[in-house]
Amino acid sequence: MKPLAAALLLAAALPVSAHAADFAADRVVAMASGDWDKDGAADLVLVARPDDDSSEDNGLYVYLAKAGENRLTLALALPNSVWGNYTLYGQEPELSALANGSFTLTTKNDAVGRDRWRQSLTIAYRNFDFIVAGYTYSAYDTIDNGTRDCDLNVLTGKGKSGGRPVAGTAQFVLLKDWKDEIGRSICGLE
Repeated sequence: MKPLAAALLLAAALPVSAHAADFAADRVVAMASGDWDKDGAADLVLVARPDDDSSEDNGLYVYLAKAGENRLTLALALPNSVWGNYTLYGQEPELSALANGSFTLTTKNDAVGRDRWRQSLTIAYRNFDFIVAGYTYSAYDTIDNGTRDCDLNVLTGKGKSGGRPVAGTAQFVLLKDWKDEIGRSICGLE
């Protein structure tokens, strides 16, 4: 079974705890399923659009399932935290499950204006919370053909920016506390 189909079946089949975020299914725009807490049960992460009349950003919601139980429990809710637009193609957020039990959250502008960019956060479950383990950014100008890029291991503070090694302070940053400036400053993208 394909991962998206499995995630849809999982989301439809398992009741969600009473403390979960309450929103209509048609607001879900991206999702991925994996074993975030490595307990053998399939977990779920999704991005949901805000209410139709809201000017807020999308929300990120992470659910954990306990092995042997038929329910998902909301572990992290970050409303108004994920940039994205659905009116124009090329600005939709993306989620991907990784083989190591982490997942990536990607935001982008692949279609509008001359400044095109893509940013991905690698998110891992450590010490009973979700942290940002990696930061990847790439951008190019459609007129000047100038490019910028950075791939950073946030946990070690080491990476590459513009093809050259960069080093910053090793950090253990909770996802709920993450600011893009953390990665951008180490990469020299500001």
